[in-house]
Amino acid sequence: MKKRMFIKTAMTAAAALAMGVASMGAYAQSFSERTLRLGIQNPKGHPAEVGAQKFADLVGEKTGGKIKVRVFAGGVLGGDQQTVSALQGGTIEMTALNSGILASHVPALGVYDLPFLFNNSDEVDAVVDGPFGQKLHARLEEKGIVALGYWELGFRNLTNNVRPINKVEDIAGLKLRVIPNPINLDWVQALGANPVALAFPEVFNALEQRAVDGQENPVTVILANKFAEVQKHLALTRHQYNPQSMIISKKVWDTFSADEKKVFQDAAKEAIAHQRKVSREQSETALEALKKAGMQVTELPPEEVAKLREKMKPVIEKHSATVGADVVTELQAELAKLRTK
Repeated sequence: MKKRMFIKTAMTAAAALAMGVASMGAYAQSFSERTLRLGIQNPKGHPAEVGAQKFADLVGEKTGGKIKVRVFAGGVLGGDQQTVSALQGGTIEMTALNSGILASHVPALGVYDLPFLFNNSDEVDAVVDGPFGQKLHARLEEKGIVALGYWELGFRNLTNNVRPINKVEDIAGLKLRVIPNPINLDWVQALGANPVALAFPEVFNALEQRAVDGQENPVTVILANKFAEVQKHLALTRHQYNPQSMIISKKVWDTFSADEKKVFQDAAKEAIAHQRKVSREQSETALEALKKAGMQVTELPPEEVAKLREKMKPVIEKHSATVGADVVTELQAELAKLRTK
């Protein structure tokens, strides 16, 4: 009797296992063998590269190795605009880049480049992960781009090789590299400096050869790209915050099965949480590392920050017309709501 019960139990377990294996096999069949390229501008070890690699690992795990994502760091696939054009054509599959750069395709995304919007990371997360941020990303689809979420580049600060910046007037006359878009050109001009639009892979050489005096980026970018080797002064202005859009070619996305799309969405969500955590941890240590590397760090007093904000008002007013006055109003309302909680 016991023997028969044992045999019956064993047969039931074997059948269940077989059904499980068959089910897994059927699920695995919904994944096509493919390799995708994910290009980013920053080098290995930067939070953007860490996030990209985390995403690649998760996709590999979730598809049993059937779908591979290869990460190309350091701008080796080209500058941001070049990469986006290739992505729209389907010749490069994925990238992550400052959301404001996509304003040439969806003007409303330029709202993220307006200076002095966010006070802290909590405000950022609430806005980009909420209805406002998702609505802006949804507009990319008609441009051949699918957004999977927002990474973080962080709050931007000024560096230069001419003089320390202790007051707003110290910025005047400096030749500063900026991300190539109208908002950045205008806010630099509003401070009496001379903007030079350059693709990111060109920045180090331009600084080294003194073609420009300085640039502006988060401290993690300044450290990872060794700008301390060619820049002496760092001013903690925190004048802009850059979310980064993690995007995939719609031509590629439309070839995915429902299961493949879910894997990419789930992997993106996990990778985004990891990437932001790494970004914020690295920001805390990057500043000390830059000081040790010899950079002289200054921080503007509150009255100088107030002067900076005042000088930015005409820039915000001018570009609200391009970005969309309704978009700017909606974002300001979201921030006001957060600040009263």
